[in-house]
Amino acid sequence: MDQNKIRNIAIIAHVDHGKTTLVDAFLKQTHVFRENQDEMNQSMILDTGDLEREKGITIKAKNVSVEYNGYHINIIDTPGHADFGGEVERTLNMAEGCLIIVDAQEGPMPQTRFVLKKALEFKLKPIVVINKIDKTAANLHKTLSRIQDLFLTLATEDDQLEFPVFYAIARDGKVWDEIPDDTNSDANIKGLLDKIVEYIPAPEGDAQAPFKFQITSVDYDSHVGNYLIGKVLSGTIKLEDGVVVSLPGPEKPEIQTRGKVKQILVKQGLGFTPVEKASTGEIVALVGIDSRAIGATVSTPDNIEPLPVIEISEPSVRIKIEANTSPFVGKDGEFVTAKQLQQRLEKEAVQNISLNIEKTDQGSFYVAGRGDLQLSILLEELRREGFELQVRRPEVITKVIDGKKYEPLEELFIEVPEEYGGTVLNTVSGRKGEMISMDTDAGRTYFSYKILTSNLLGLRNILITETKGNLIMHNSMLEFVEQGPKVEFFRRGAIVSSDTGVTAAYSLNTIQERGELFVVPATEVYEGMIIGINKYEEDLEVNPTKERAKSGVRRNQAEITQIQLKAPKQLTLEFALFFLAKDEILEVTPKNLRLRKQYLTKTERIWSKRKNLSEIAKQNLAV
Repeated sequence: MDQNKIRNIAIIAHVDHGKTTLVDAFLKQTHVFRENQDEMNQSMILDTGDLEREKGITIKAKNVSVEYNGYHINIIDTPGHADFGGEVERTLNMAEGCLIIVDAQEGPMPQTRFVLKKALEFKLKPIVVINKIDKTAANLHKTLSRIQDLFLTLATEDDQLEFPVFYAIARDGKVWDEIPDDTNSDANIKGLLDKIVEYIPAPEGDAQAPFKFQITSVDYDSHVGNYLIGKVLSGTIKLEDGVVVSLPGPEKPEIQTRGKVKQILVKQGLGFTPVEKASTGEIVALVGIDSRAIGATVSTPDNIEPLPVIEISEPSVRIKIEANTSPFVGKDGEFVTAKQLQQRLEKEAVQNISLNIEKTDQGSFYVAGRGDLQLSILLEELRREGFELQVRRPEVITKVIDGKKYEPLEELFIEVPEEYGGTVLNTVSGRKGEMISMDTDAGRTYFSYKILTSNLLGLRNILITETKGNLIMHNSMLEFVEQGPKVEFFRRGAIVSSDTGVTAAYSLNTIQERGELFVVPATEVYEGMIIGINKYEEDLEVNPTKERAKSGVRRNQAEITQIQLKAPKQLTLEFALFFLAKDEILEVTPKNLRLRKQYLTKTERIWSKRKNLSEIAKQNLAV
């Protein structure tokens, strides 16, 4: 393929600003699909996973290509949530330009800032698309002004301050190069495609130089093996060429593996097409090489010079994952052993470089990521694949620098209706958040805070409850700061089952007066399982399986109808993870989420508490 006829462009946007919808328009209007194909009537074509469609977010970076006026345009759709920033950082390496998609009402958001900063550091040529201009509260001039201020703050070179701007309703496939007088007028995507061809440079690199290719992602097919995906940085690769996969070493390259290229695949639309050879600038998948080393360099055997490994931001939160040990183990899942869990997590560690997965001596795993969403997505994927497992309380990752302990500090952005502004102020202040700015516009209030990750954990669930779901909240890590005194926040106690069996409506009717329940009648429970939240700070033990005592006296109808159970509290992964106390465990199965105590019997819990108090006393005496 002619290098000058290639354009590689990444799409950058905050969650729900319309980038996946804009890609739909590219695919449909460049006739990637026939008019009678199902895709012509679909939306979110690139969000192929169930979780992506359910949550309306892009989780895995992926790319498609379109042909336009003789040019081959690779479009790289990247995640818009900060928790998946690792996907963003490594895929930006494949592009020469980027589309910055911004909601006309909300303006540039924190994740837009984070990814744009990375894009400008990579010297990508930007094109701005202000989307959703048909919104009632859209303010195009204010949004453009905020975008210009953002570029002024982040630009590393003067020429980055000048960029083309387009206005769009991506849902309808309409794009204009100036503000339209009538958004109902005819328009299409072609003006934007013309600007991509004209403004975005062709890939750099010497096609005559030795072959170099950096692995940015890995896919797997049970028939052909690994797909190593990335951009050809120099040279040409042909079928049956011998290659070496290597990483930089302290003194000499560290050889990962050697092999021969059995297939070369390039993207045509949504799918891969086999070709005989690929040259500089092309985004391809190489098949036949036994490697899953993302970030490694593929080169010819006579020119092994690995490129620097792609750097990504450090994780800030970790959870401990173990094989399920509850009394109900094996009832729901297909994969329940520690060995099966280890194999699955080892596969995840290779494919997802933004997650750090470390095995402990006890056979459990510490999984570290960018935030609660990324970790809960992994757990949801595992349970949908048939795994049973248990998870401990999330921990903030700290590091030691010059003998001092440091912890992560994050930027927090919150948007709520104006009437909930006071609620947000009180709640975040209670979590020691430092306000950076507060702005109210068109009935919406926008907050920006700095807050320690340790104080941020669980805040999302609290605010969702207090604002009745009227909340937009995003966070991204800023830096590591010196750790101060640890703050323990109030948490209501757990309602714990004292017996094993099936819950009875008679018992639950009484118990529900003591707090909120997670269970309904006829739910299987076991001793030590948490079935609700107490009104007060201490734990409460109850027997939810107790039936009404039988007697020979006939009960009247009024007595029967006295049992009126409230709707139970929905137990979600995000809530359950951050409700956990130190002595509690979350059990995750394909059909159920259960909270339980680490020690199931009351006797074990009393013994454990006394042991902990004894150890604390010894430490105090030693001091």
